[in-house]
Amino acid sequence: MGCTSCATGTNGQPKGCKNNGTCGTDGCNKLTVFDWLSNMSLPGNQEPFNAVEVRFKNGRKHFYQNPEKISLSIGDIVATEAESGHDIGIITLTGELVRVQMKKKKEPLAVEALPKIYRKASQRDIDVWQKVRDREADVQKQSREIAIRLGLQMKISDVEFQGDASKVIFYYTAEERVDFRQLIKDFARAFNTRIEMKQVGFRQEAARLGGIGSCGRELCCSTWLTDFRSVNTSAARFQQLSLNPQKLAGQCGKLKCCLNYELDTYLEALDEFPKSDVKLFTEKGAAVCQKSDIFKRMLWYAYEKEGMHWHPMDLEKVNEIIALNKKGKKVASLEEFVVEIEQKEEEIFSNVVGQDSLTRFDKPKGSRNTNRNKKRNKKRTPKKNA
Repeated sequence: MGCTSCATGTNGQPKGCKNNGTCGTDGCNKLTVFDWLSNMSLPGNQEPFNAVEVRFKNGRKHFYQNPEKISLSIGDIVATEAESGHDIGIITLTGELVRVQMKKKKEPLAVEALPKIYRKASQRDIDVWQKVRDREADVQKQSREIAIRLGLQMKISDVEFQGDASKVIFYYTAEERVDFRQLIKDFARAFNTRIEMKQVGFRQEAARLGGIGSCGRELCCSTWLTDFRSVNTSAARFQQLSLNPQKLAGQCGKLKCCLNYELDTYLEALDEFPKSDVKLFTEKGAAVCQKSDIFKRMLWYAYEKEGMHWHPMDLEKVNEIIALNKKGKKVASLEEFVVEIEQKEEEIFSNVVGQDSLTRFDKPKGSRNTNRNKKRNKKRTPKKNA
C-alpha cells in the first residue's frame, strides 16, 4: 500500500510523498486497484472502452465517460461533471478493466448515460481543491459544535468539499431520525455554501475513516473490501469461538467482517461431523459429546454417569459407532476406540544465555548472619592498650 516515494529513507525514517492522500501513483490511496490488463493490447478493429473510474475522498468512486477521448492514465487528476459545477478526482482505472468493474458492481454498461469528464485538472483547479481540503478538519469541528448546541443525537464523522468549493457534504451516523431544518440553516450561514447531508452506516463510517484492526493491519473495509456481507453470531459458533463481544466486534461496533472469510471452509468440514446432541450407545452406557476439534478431526465423549472422564476419539470411529447404533447394534465400550494423544513436555526453564540461576548474585542468608555477628563481636571486645 505504499509507492516508491513513500518508502523509508536513511536510518529507517519514512520519506513520505506529502501529497496528503493524492499520491500520483495511487499507491497510498484507499481501495487502490492494479490494472493487470495494462500491458495487453486489444484485438484488431476493437476500440477501447470509453469509460474510466474516478476516486474521490476516502474511497468514494464513480464511473465517468470520456467523450473528448482525452489520453488518461492512472493517477491523473481530472475535472468531472457534478450536479452543479465540477468536482476534482483521481483516475484509478482505465480501459477494459472498467467494464469488468462495472459488471461486478452491477452498473449499466451504457457509457452515454454516465456523467462526463470535462478536462484534466489545471493548476488553478488543483489549488482550489487543495485549499478546500485543508478546511475540512476545521469545518468538521465547527459542525460538531453546532450539532451539540442544537442537541441533535448524531455524529458527524466526515466532511467532504466539492472540488470547486460550491458544495460541502456532511457524512453522519445516527440511530434515530434527525431534524435538519435548523441545522442546515446554521451550516449555510456558517460556511456560506450549499449543504448536503448523507447518512451512512457504522460499517461505512469505519470504511471511510480507516484505522488499524486488532490483527495489526489496516481495516479490510478501507483497503480492499467493497461489499459488506451480513455477519451473524452463528459464524462464531460454527468456528467454535467464544461469544465475547469485545473480541468479536470491530471498530465499527459490529461483528468483524473477517468472521465470514473461513466460514465456508468450516461449514464444509462440519458436514462430516455428527450433531452435538447425537449420543453413542454402548453396553457400558450412553455417551454424550463434550468437545470437538475440527482441525484434528477428533471428538471427546463421556458417559452420562461419568461426565468428568472424557474419551478422545477419531471422527471415523465415531461415525462407525453411529452407523452401528442406527442398525440397532451396540459396541462394548468407548475405551476400545480411544486415541492416545501425545502430550509434549514443556520445559519450565531452559538455560538460553548460560545463566544457571537468576539469583546467582544474591548472597545466602547464612553468610549475611555470620558477617553481622563478626561486626557485633568486634564492637563488644575492648581494645587492648599498646
